[in-house]
Amino acid sequence: MLARSLTLATLLAIAAPLVFADDAPLAQDLGKARPLVVIAPSTADPVLRGINDALKEPAAQAGFKERNLVLYSVAGMVGKRDDKFLEQQTTMALIRELSLGARNGTQVILVGKDGQKHEIKHDGTLDAKEIFAAVDALPAEEKAITAPEPVPVAETKAGKPAKAGEPAKPAKPAKPLPPPKPLDD
Repeated sequence: MLARSLTLATLLAIAAPLVFADDAPLAQDLGKARPLVVIAPSTADPVLRGINDALKEPAAQAGFKERNLVLYSVAGMVGKRDDKFLEQQTTMALIRELSLGARNGTQVILVGKDGQKHEIKHDGTLDAKEIFAAVDALPAEEKAITAPEPVPVAETKAGKPAKAGEPAKPAKPAKPLPPPKPLDD
């Protein structure tokens, strides 16, 4: 019985990090985009509605794409990423990741490509120009961050990169290990 309990505990200790590995929803945008997170008490919130209405305009959409913005919205306990619903666990992980604490009212947080959080102050309304001004005010180092480079192409025998249409040669199989020596008693 004790052995089974220890085995189960060991399996849970090993598997738990793998199950909860996707616990950081903003990690997928790190280095690629700037998440704009709006946490509102309800969908009728004027700040959230103003941002959603602004995104229906082509000029605002172009500004969002130009500045690599991704809109996360949490109204009540329902989360969305670019107007697509998030799972409840992902929404809760987003709120935990921001670690804002208990506050009243609507909160607007701009997360830079470097992962730094910047709160955007507002007076009950917020338009696209104020958001764009906050993005443009980010430090130059943050603007220079790019997504990680893809893995390089396989190389040929001479150490030169393989041509685009040319398939890479398969690696030679490793030599088999010699059989183990018998133990001396």
